[in-house]
Amino acid sequence: MSKRKVPKNQPNSISKWKHFSDIPNQPMPEMGLTPKISVWKKNKSTLWYYPAVKKRYNVPVFLIYSLINTPLILDLAPGNSLIEAFVNEGFEVYLLDFGSPGYEDGDISIDDYIVDYIQKGVQRALRHSGASEITVMGFCLGGTIAAMYAAIADEPVKNLILSVTPIDFSASQSFDQWQAAIKDGTADFDETIDIFKTIPASEVKYGIRLITSPIYISPYLSLLNQADDEEYVQHWRRFNAWTNGHVPLAGATAKQIGEDLVINNRLVKGSLRIRGKKAMLSNIDASVLVSANENDRLVPQEMINPVMKHLTCKDKTYILLPSGHASKEYVSGLPLYLKEWLPKRSSPINN
Repeated sequence: MSKRKVPKNQPNSISKWKHFSDIPNQPMPEMGLTPKISVWKKNKSTLWYYPAVKKRYNVPVFLIYSLINTPLILDLAPGNSLIEAFVNEGFEVYLLDFGSPGYEDGDISIDDYIVDYIQKGVQRALRHSGASEITVMGFCLGGTIAAMYAAIADEPVKNLILSVTPIDFSASQSFDQWQAAIKDGTADFDETIDIFKTIPASEVKYGIRLITSPIYISPYLSLLNQADDEEYVQHWRRFNAWTNGHVPLAGATAKQIGEDLVINNRLVKGSLRIRGKKAMLSNIDASVLVSANENDRLVPQEMINPVMKHLTCKDKTYILLPSGHASKEYVSGLPLYLKEWLPKRSSPINN
């Protein structure tokens, strides 16, 4: 009986296992390599400026990422970076990196993040760029607070882009369960928050896993299956590092999210106030682009699309993309939906 031969150009399973087991011993690939400079700091936060390769638009882009993850997903690697795609397209980019809050930052609330960090950061970006208007783009929970900011902003926000942004917290079964548990007292975190002043990164990670646990098994199977593909492995390691790169959540912010959003859904109901100002979605007069992902388990489109009926601005667009919560492919430059929507709303420079 003849033995089946493995083709020379096709690694066998032993080879894959060997490569797979050796991956943790390899140096971590670099991330966040798009050229940048720091133009403003506040506490743990940094406002990064990414100059355009060749400036083609007068309206810069101000990025706000989620409070519970690092923003590295926006600049994973050369050729796979939303920020790189923006600057190559001719946009100046500003990224507000909130950093990692510690025990001493436990009293920072959503109001503080919006007024003292985002609003001041936008003002600094406008002064630094010399622009008369700005585009604000928020991701996930960063999009939620970006919408709150836009609802009270005195600054000239020309465009608001909300990417996988939870707005209606009554529209998700996962959050329904948390809401019920908080209301009946079976999930009272206040005492723990008062002790530690933050929700530790490990607990943030655990909470996300509770909602999306099946997602975190299949990537390791994909890695094993493609362990001999060095390019895939490097990409996987960068994305996995971001996936596991949760940061602590300030205690006052966590309490406010629970009270104002999860329990009372005040942003949708129009009863939210930020430092005494009514943060109503109907106040937003920018051009608005809202994107949702049809395979998103963390923020399903039912939490996102209700924003459209509450927006009263004349220029508003909703788009559903065929992907999961975190898009990780920017290999062809700006995603088509952004490339079609943003440039004509960004005051192109006539060369």
